[in-house]
Amino acid sequence: MELRGKLILVLGSLSVGVLVLNLSLLSNDALSHVRYAKADHTASGKFAHIDVNERNLQIRNSRMLLGRPVNKLTAQSENHPPTEYEHIRRKIDNGVTELWYYMSAQLDELMEDLDHNGRERVEEILENAGHQKRSILTDIYNLSRHDNHDKWRKKESEDLKQLVKKRLNYLQNPENCFEAKKIVCNVYDDICGFSCNAHHVANCLLVAYATNRTFVLESRGWQYSIEGWESVFQPLSDTCTTIGDVEAIEWTDPRSRKFKKAKAVRLPPFTVNPSPHFYPLAIPKDLSERLIRIHGFPFVWWFGQFMTYVMRPNDAMAYELELATLRLGFQHPIVGVHVRRTDKLLNEAEFHSIEEYMVHVEEFYLKLERREEVTVKRVYLATDDDKLLAEAEEKYPDYEFLTDTSISKAAALESRYSEFGLKGIVMDVHLLSQCDFIVCTMSSTVCRNSYALMQDLHVDASNYVHSLDSIYFFAGQNAHHHVALYPHEAQSPEEISLQPGDLISVTYHHLDDHNNHWDGYTRGRLDQMSGLYPSYKAESKVEIAEMPNYKEVDEM
Repeated sequence: MELRGKLILVLGSLSVGVLVLNLSLLSNDALSHVRYAKADHTASGKFAHIDVNERNLQIRNSRMLLGRPVNKLTAQSENHPPTEYEHIRRKIDNGVTELWYYMSAQLDELMEDLDHNGRERVEEILENAGHQKRSILTDIYNLSRHDNHDKWRKKESEDLKQLVKKRLNYLQNPENCFEAKKIVCNVYDDICGFSCNAHHVANCLLVAYATNRTFVLESRGWQYSIEGWESVFQPLSDTCTTIGDVEAIEWTDPRSRKFKKAKAVRLPPFTVNPSPHFYPLAIPKDLSERLIRIHGFPFVWWFGQFMTYVMRPNDAMAYELELATLRLGFQHPIVGVHVRRTDKLLNEAEFHSIEEYMVHVEEFYLKLERREEVTVKRVYLATDDDKLLAEAEEKYPDYEFLTDTSISKAAALESRYSEFGLKGIVMDVHLLSQCDFIVCTMSSTVCRNSYALMQDLHVDASNYVHSLDSIYFFAGQNAHHHVALYPHEAQSPEEISLQPGDLISVTYHHLDDHNNHWDGYTRGRLDQMSGLYPSYKAESKVEIAEMPNYKEVDEM
């Protein structure tokens, strides 16, 4: 019991220190007061008083994460809340979640050393703490609905989406296709399934946008359908669908004379060499301040716009999606669960039981019930295992599971690469993206693509997903960086030490020994050393890149 007492002391210091700091920054007083103190848990286990200098350092680091210069906090305008207000509001939400991950992981580990009575007591602590966590998260949710900015957030989100769509329509429909410079891509049968190809196609459009070139997709003869991409999706252009007699050069540095002169450039799948500055996880400079203010994960919103554009269903597919929605009784609230099985378990993912997914489904509904009455707990189950539905219904009779077993059967290896299989996976990705929350594995492109598509349907759906393995990543991405906010002294050989301002390269591979998830720690690399550090002591750095600003489109 002494161990438990020490653990609760640690948790108390963490929660008080971090939450007091961020709540103070969130308050109006934090925008004008010049002094305050917080308690932080040091490596020695003692409490330290932190004065105005460290507070200002924390603000500086936060602003560096936002990709903005270090100066006075932005004053609130009549039209929108300060960027710092939005950032800190989301940071508090994330901080509560990270605290819960740490506490529950530590208590679970502690239970292994306790007797029966001790384990029961720890389980009681976890249950009560879970209630308190949900109450705090509900209060944070309500704060964003009652701070007089909700209407602005919705309008700003919609304005940004329409602006990007307008630019893409302009880019993809040049007045003179012959004269237009182009990025050309293929679909790949030998190395990619549907979701992998969708990811590649969306990335090709992103690169076309960043280089001010029209994107041409060569997809006829695809293993899913001889008609290619347009068998289920709208054409990517109404005026320019071919490179004609031009011979496309292979990818080269976009800054080079060769690239700038080329009429057409072919983009390979996944990793490109050299990797340009605008490659994921970067967002465009001209939209960066607006994206950072409106969204908790600006890049996934940004990529979601390209994924949405390339996956616009054609009339026939839209009709089938509408019929499926009615046939399944797809209604809100609903949680999407994507379970990978079959060949994916050979080298891409680990096995996860249905119980592992349903823990997070139940947590979603427990939180939702604090905001509204829930009469039916629905789950949309997308899987390539046609036996999973029966297992789920038997183990969770209080839930209504929606699934199309014909899609599961079509996802089997022997029938996957067919037009029927294609429509099935398109339907799964579409319906997952329509859900209120997704539980999946980010090692899967089905999961990552559904999450990206979801962003087009909400103001900020950055935390509308829970992954059982990896954090979000983009195949072939440039480094994902965290910036340290607080000092940390390594407390074991597995950890690395941090100083505020340190730039850490985050490890995201889901098959690593530590998968960066859900125990309060993240794995990263700093100064050639790889190790763990407390997640709350660092934060993602938003990468910002120069891209065309398309002023001629904005003025139309």
